[in-house]
Amino acid sequence: MSAKHSLEGRTAIVTGAGSGLGRAEALALAARGADVVVNDVGPAARDVVAEIKDLGRGAVAVTGDVGDWSMGDRLVEAAVESFGGLDIVVNNAGVLRDKMLFNLTESDWDDVIRVHLKGHAAVSRAAAVHWRAASKAAGGPVYGRIINTSSEAFLFGAPGQPNYSAAKAGITALTLATAQGLARYGVRANAICPRARTAMTAQAFGAGDQAAAGGLDIMAPERVGTFVAHLASPASDEINGQVFVVYGDMVALMAAPTVERKFTAADGVFTPEELDEQLTAHFKGRDPYRTYAAYSVAELDTTGTQPTGAR
Repeated sequence: MSAKHSLEGRTAIVTGAGSGLGRAEALALAARGADVVVNDVGPAARDVVAEIKDLGRGAVAVTGDVGDWSMGDRLVEAAVESFGGLDIVVNNAGVLRDKMLFNLTESDWDDVIRVHLKGHAAVSRAAAVHWRAASKAAGGPVYGRIINTSSEAFLFGAPGQPNYSAAKAGITALTLATAQGLARYGVRANAICPRARTAMTAQAFGAGDQAAAGGLDIMAPERVGTFVAHLASPASDEINGQVFVVYGDMVALMAAPTVERKFTAADGVFTPEELDEQLTAHFKGRDPYRTYAAYSVAELDTTGTQPTGAR
């Protein structure tokens, strides 16, 4: 393995790593040489620690809810105390409380926003404090990578996931702010919108297809893990503030939103009549699916599985 792809001597934190995507990501980082702090709410974290140790890498389990703000500090402290530092954060932990908006309860909203968005923020903040101090002590940039887990749900505005879609949109914005705010310290932050066949998505994707290329299920979480390990590596040094859709046999780089049309008041201040003349005419007969939602992203799917915004 070349130096630019190796994670030898690096330390990573992976949240929600007891199963599914988080487990695949933790194992992919360990396979590249990283030691891993494995976080999950239950005992499965210890099972993944054992798997990582079988690979000859160091690992420690820190159980608890990333929705608790103090968990960010606990995870960073575990990385520093166990392995001497911190280089990589993979924010993956999440929960689902799928409901249509009219059925959404306060707890449905709070649970999803707390675990996804607050959880990402808590761990990112603690890591940012560590890297900023390390950069000041070193007198220059240090090595830092944050990979956040967004979702196509925020691109589509998934109708049965208003809470999840909002959390993932927030995570994307958090990623952009992180990339801007920490670049001077050497940190790179990017977001992925993954799909994988896990316990969380079993109902959406159904049974696995081991006949896919290379004998690997087309929706295998290991495919996402490989890409996360790449973003965590030195090879990704010039990749910052980006959003990727990743699953199956492809990685798609999303472009920033563009201005479709600018409406300008002729005399500097719009009148109701002028707004009607300019805006109403522009939207007359418009395809109802031609909104800010990026429905065209669904056309990327060649896996033959049920499209879904949930990871």
